[in-house]
Amino acid sequence: MSRVLLVEPYHSGSHAAWAEGLAAHSRHEVVGVNHPGAYWRWRMRGSSLTLAAAAEAAVERAGQPDLVIVSGMIDLAAWLGFSRRFLGDVPVVLYMHENQLMYPLAPGQRVDDSLPLINWLGMAAADEVWFNSAFQRDGLLDALPALLERAPDEVHTPWLAGVASACQVVPVGVDLSDVPVRDTAASPEVPMVLWNQRWDHDKNPGAVMNALLRLAAEGVAFRVAVVGENSRVDPREMTEARVQLGDRVVQFGHLPRPEYVGLLGTSDVVVSAAHHEFFGIAVVEAMAAGAVPVLPTRQSYPELVPDRWHGVALYPDEGLTSRLRDVLGDLPGWRDRVAGLDAVMHRFDWRRVVEDYDDRIDALVAGACN
Repeated sequence: MSRVLLVEPYHSGSHAAWAEGLAAHSRHEVVGVNHPGAYWRWRMRGSSLTLAAAAEAAVERAGQPDLVIVSGMIDLAAWLGFSRRFLGDVPVVLYMHENQLMYPLAPGQRVDDSLPLINWLGMAAADEVWFNSAFQRDGLLDALPALLERAPDEVHTPWLAGVASACQVVPVGVDLSDVPVRDTAASPEVPMVLWNQRWDHDKNPGAVMNALLRLAAEGVAFRVAVVGENSRVDPREMTEARVQLGDRVVQFGHLPRPEYVGLLGTSDVVVSAAHHEFFGIAVVEAMAAGAVPVLPTRQSYPELVPDRWHGVALYPDEGLTSRLRDVLGDLPGWRDRVAGLDAVMHRFDWRRVVEDYDDRIDALVAGACN
């Protein structure tokens, strides 16, 4: 058994679930240090110093690590500089939940190369870079040359091939142990639509709310549960849709895990219109529970859903309302079309994927000892 130091600068949401899941399921000893999930720009720019201090305290308490895994919302190169005196020459993995080069700009936000460059320098400093999806890895590697070529001199492009060779896909584990598998033979009188993503611009909630409002105006029968984390002060498209949808809304707002899992067991359809999705834990949970997916043909979704179900699980651009109308109008038929997809989603269960993590840890530690 090896000792792994796991550094998570943004311990919230999917990042926290990943860190806690790995610690709970790995056969190795995982020692975690983290900062709360807030102020993400400051985490990227400033957490290297404070997390180095936290890591030093953890090493003094638990002992020297055999491997370090650092989540990507940090200046890894700076963190390694601050940690060099106590850390020693151990293998370092950078885990990329997301990257700033592919992230869609918020309204009014301007392009800023400083944060993508932090991502790049961290990749160059790591021994291996793990991505949660091939979609993210390939997209970032395709986008990096243009970023690096914008340098005024001493460009970094000669290092790109070496960094690319260290990039691997290691999907996020998902805790599916408590997710119910619903009886799809039972057909509800009024289907329930689930939207379970962050209430942020990149998840495109306005498109989902507009589709639901159009179907409600047509008289299509459905209920809707709107969950997921919300850090926005004024999610206007959400609050206005809630008023207009009225008693169709059975849940509005984030739920604790037990209540959320109970809601998964009663959800018939899970919907997304995301402009940005590098993995999709919430959608995996809903599909594993038997919800019929209504997902766009973009981002990580074609990777999550095996090819045989692409035609029924993924809708083309501008096709959200039409697909949602079709599914709600014939739920039994669409359930038949996605039969078996719920079981396939369990390939992301932590109890399965952790073996891949542990084997990779073993290989890196063994290589460092040779």
